[in-house]
Amino acid sequence: MVLFGGLLSIKAIVFLTFSVFAIAAVGYLLGRITINGVSLGTAGVFIIALLFGAFFYTPLGNQLVVSVTSANLSEVLHTSYVSGALKIVENIGLVLFVTSVGFIAGPSFFGDLKKNFKSYILLGLLIIAVGGIACAACCVFDIRVFGRDKEEVGAMLVGLLSGSLTSTPAFSAAKATVIDSAKYTADQLESIVAVGHGIAYLFGVIGVVLFVQLVPKFVGADMDAERSKLSESAPEAPCKLNGKEMEIDVFGFGIFSIVAILGIFIGSIKVGNFSLTTTGGCLILALVFGHFQKFGNISVTPHESTLKVFRELGLMFFLMGAGVAGGASFVRYFEWVYFIYGIIMTLVPMIAGFFFAKFVLKLNLLNNLGSICGGMTSTPALGTLISTAGTEKVAGAYASTYPIALVAVVVVSQVLIIIFR
Repeated sequence: MVLFGGLLSIKAIVFLTFSVFAIAAVGYLLGRITINGVSLGTAGVFIIALLFGAFFYTPLGNQLVVSVTSANLSEVLHTSYVSGALKIVENIGLVLFVTSVGFIAGPSFFGDLKKNFKSYILLGLLIIAVGGIACAACCVFDIRVFGRDKEEVGAMLVGLLSGSLTSTPAFSAAKATVIDSAKYTADQLESIVAVGHGIAYLFGVIGVVLFVQLVPKFVGADMDAERSKLSESAPEAPCKLNGKEMEIDVFGFGIFSIVAILGIFIGSIKVGNFSLTTTGGCLILALVFGHFQKFGNISVTPHESTLKVFRELGLMFFLMGAGVAGGASFVRYFEWVYFIYGIIMTLVPMIAGFFFAKFVLKLNLLNNLGSICGGMTSTPALGTLISTAGTEKVAGAYASTYPIALVAVVVVSQVLIIIFR
């Protein structure tokens, strides 16, 4: 495949379109496989996307190259365009997913936040603090045991931390904090951060997805009873619609799009190196609209069927876009020791957060796991937890903890870069 005058060939477009549907089809088949009641679900799409990226995509500078060796598709497509297309798929998916979740969780969000606000703050801070301590410990261990350069290890391990928490803001903050030194240029250190992020991202997604499915089984949870407890702590506000409100369109696509546009704008506002990002902006605004349901005589919430379709479609697109690019980087830069560090940085804060929420904060199981997803800034895990719990109300705990963790992980990443400079 080739580019002519900056345009993708028809063959390239057909291949990319085919790839999207092929990854989705095989990914859902993989996600359907259940072992002892545990399955990957939609995260199966992420695994297939990773494999697709590993076999068909290879990094080339700051771009990607898709290599297809079949008789009909034997050329090479330089993907400043493919990379851009993947990013578009990922971002559209993210907007669809988090905006849908916000609308669905909106009616119960503020009641839950009022009751558990302090717990969510403490849990979000604890998870990121433990993650930061685990990162620092791995840095010290690596420097003393393997004798690697302090500055290189610091950049790599902070990248691993952002990947283990699947946190784009932490990734961006770490890259923005590195500066030229006697041994490395800022560009070299940024590349090292990016490598670490790519290596840890795989388990950062899969680890939390499996955790929220396995924990209810390990503790022998009665999910009906747990849903009742969640409803008590996050009672849903009564429906404020009477069927006479004006709708922009019958499915709610119009109001959904308006909220998404405003959420993207809010998420792009930066204060220093911090911003709510697209995830935070769209989620928070959708929660507000979902809570009020109508302004005056105008309905401002899409139909539930629309939201459920958008939620699943969005999660699939998000995992697909992130997985293909991640697969390419993972294969090229993989080292076992760094992968193990990433596992530690995912598991230790997650487990510490769970027990702290259970025994100290006394949160019920579903609020606990929802908060873990938010504290780990894990969008894919939230999608899995909603399926496992059988209720969208778990998104309230996620939405409450997520902004706290977002701010904390940006700060911790910057501090670690400075310490190991």
